[in-house]
Amino acid sequence: MGSLVNKSAVVTGASRGIGAAAAHALAAQGAKVLLLARSAAEIDAVAAEIRQAGGQAQAHPCDVTDYGDVEAAVAHCKATFGSVDILVNNAGLIEPIARLADSDPAAWVTAADVNFKGVYHGMRAAIPAMLDQGAGVIVNISSGAATGALEGWSHYNASKAAALSLTRTGDAEYRALGIRIVGFSPGTVMTGMQVAIKASGLNPVSQLDPSVHKDPSVPAQVIAWLCSDDAADCVGDDVSIHDEAIRRRAGLSS
Repeated sequence: MGSLVNKSAVVTGASRGIGAAAAHALAAQGAKVLLLARSAAEIDAVAAEIRQAGGQAQAHPCDVTDYGDVEAAVAHCKATFGSVDILVNNAGLIEPIARLADSDPAAWVTAADVNFKGVYHGMRAAIPAMLDQGAGVIVNISSGAATGALEGWSHYNASKAAALSLTRTGDAEYRALGIRIVGFSPGTVMTGMQVAIKASGLNPVSQLDPSVHKDPSVPAQVIAWLCSDDAADCVGDDVSIHDEAIRRRAGLSS
């Protein structure tokens, strides 16, 4: 039996990368998973893969920058699966990468809307349902950029820092009411985001050899563990995949 049997999970940005891998990992632990992303065809395909592997999954098109979309998705999860036990706020953008004076204001705001406002929308929609149940887990996908400053990433640095503040504030407001909110920094992962970073040539991350980036299944394993009762003490702040104790507890071999 998996650690998340009878739990229902909502995963944003689930069409590819960490989001798709997290949906697979949650389903493998027994959770019923609702996959959210703007691309209906892509999340349909991921949901089909999960069902073929014996898991329970549905796709629900959603734009996390639109609160009405997110609210409807959470309501759909509750109506379909009976509860909203887990929210993984994964949707994120890092493009376009540019120094502040070269950045496009509209594109900068779009990235901030997804990376920050999208996290708020997810929390705002899911917390009332979790309060009704008396329990719930929210994992906000974070980054070392939340506490650092990397050239060309002003939109990403700032929005991840804002999302970290939401994690801390949400914990202060709702931990005593049974809702566990934690941030997770997955390190560098081989996704389309890394392709864009490499192409930019800005800051040390763009200079990393692709071989050092993790497969998305690795952080996905940690995400599924963070949603389990075994990680009940991980609350209120970011945890990092680089923390050896976290890696060991999540079952990572190295």
